Amino acid sequence: MKDLKYLAAFSIPIMAVLGLSFQSYWVWATPVFAFVCIPVLELIFPVDTTNLKSEEVDSRLKRKIFDWLLYLNLPIVYGIVIYALILVSRQPLETYEFVGLIFSVGIVLGVNGINVGHELGHRQQTNERFLGKALLLPSFYMHFYIEHNFGHHLHAATPEDPATAKYNQSVYSFWLTSTIRQYFNAWNIQKKLLKNNKQSFFSFKNDMLWYTVFQLLYLVLITILLGTTALLFAVCAGVVGFILLETVNYIEHYGLLRLKTKSGRYERVKEIHSWNSNHVIGRIVLYELTRHSDHHFKSSKKYQILDCHDDSPQMPFGYPTSMVLAMVPPLWFKIMNKRVPRSMVLN
Repeated sequence: MKDLKYLAAFSIPIMAVLGLSFQSYWVWATPVFAFVCIPVLELIFPVDTTNLKSEEVDSRLKRKIFDWLLYLNLPIVYGIVIYALILVSRQPLETYEFVGLIFSVGIVLGVNGINVGHELGHRQQTNERFLGKALLLPSFYMHFYIEHNFGHHLHAATPEDPATAKYNQSVYSFWLTSTIRQYFNAWNIQKKLLKNNKQSFFSFKNDMLWYTVFQLLYLVLITILLGTTALLFAVCAGVVGFILLETVNYIEHYGLLRLKTKSGRYERVKEIHSWNSNHVIGRIVLYELTRHSDHHFKSSKKYQILDCHDDSPQMPFGYPTSMVLAMVPPLWFKIMNKRVPRSMVLN
């Protein structure tokens, strides 16, 4: 039964379906659940810092249920997107309903789309990486696969990494700098990969070109089949989805800096270079994303066996609660700045 705790990750899509089905003020059920109810639950439930024993790790790796809990997100995410697009194209909605559904679907795209796509993007199997990229598509963030795997994991907690927030940088500033820099970084990485393989820009191996084509086709199909209202909805929901991701990026490495060695290179990524959270509700809903230090320690490690490291800087709240706090920069700085080691401040 403990394995089935990750079914709680589907609570957000369930709330979105309720909003789509009943409309009216139900359209705001998902944002309220994600950023009010879950933070309250995180304060009620105790922090769990225990790690699995070696025999438990082996057992969990053998159980396919953990993989299927990820795979199920693909039909769920696309089902909700299609449901929402048909609804907004055929049924007149009040402005508050339209906006509420944008946020509801956008949250699903961020949590059950990009977050799960991130996990699958680290897998070794081609079919799993394919599923991961498909989950990034509705948020127009397929380039995240390249930048995250070939950029972020190499440069995390350095000025070279767009997904590492600087000390005293607000989340609103970070949204702009991270989004733009990650996109162009992804293109630069792609060009280097093509050059190393002696491939031209228009090669079939130019994944960034394919991502652009697929995402544009997605929008063109929506426009042709469902009209401009559905197109507007798809674009706005996708933006909410990747803004949610960038907010998570913001809190994951805020203010942390890898020091340089005598050779001038940065020290290797350690447990101290990511903010960790052991608040159980956030851990379950986000598929253990909050045990971020161990993820960087070994990126191929599956979510169900991630460990807590005593050396990792610990967040005073869970990730969902921290995301809410980040929206109020003075409050965020007051709580977090004193927790950033002086020697690691990234200015």
